Amino acid sequence: MESIKTNLAKLATEHPGASRVLHGRGLDYCCGGQRSLEDACLERGLDPSEILQEIAAQSHSPLEEQSFTELPLRDLTHFIVERYHESLRRELPELIALAEKVETKHAAKASCPAGLTAHLRECHAGILDHMEKEEQILFPLICAGMGSQAAGPVQVMEDEHREHAMNLQRTRELAGDFLPPAEACTSWRALYLRLHELEAELMEHIHLENNVLFPRALCE
Repeated sequence: MESIKTNLAKLATEHPGASRVLHGRGLDYCCGGQRSLEDACLERGLDPSEILQEIAAQSHSPLEEQSFTELPLRDLTHFIVERYHESLRRELPELIALAEKVETKHAAKASCPAGLTAHLRECHAGILDHMEKEEQILFPLICAGMGSQAAGPVQVMEDEHREHAMNLQRTRELAGDFLPPAEACTSWRALYLRLHELEAELMEHIHLENNVLFPRALCE
């Protein structure tokens, strides 16, 4: 992990979740990005070591499938909601706002990710609807021990997962494979880093449902 001497821009562009932590603490990682974390925290009366701990806590290790194969299905659905659904509800609106900021500020540049904000808004609406159906229909069936009767809802969810995967591909295309151009500002770089992390987490999320939760539930 970085030290308290690391500048804010480096934290925001190299560590997924750092821009969210810095923004939440009122630390300007864009225009004031060349300041060290230590100096910025001193000005606001914050503990830089605590900020580094928060940033480290945003990083998640890959799923260990074995830990979920014996977990009660009720607990597994609760884990998915708390770990992934709630994270998406927090992260997507922030990504939309960040994308809009980048598009507005850099609209004249050929490398600007034009259309990314509108695309993310569509993804957000689709994901919210998808999660609502899981939480209100499919997961209650599974928790009630009726997973074997849920083949229809499971098929719908798997179809929508394929749509999400296509949307992730479109996001990557609009964002240039998440490789910021040389002229990208700190906000732009942070946006691409967080989109890359979102892609990884959503794929992890879909994998856990398609390949662990759903097969187990259908065999009840």
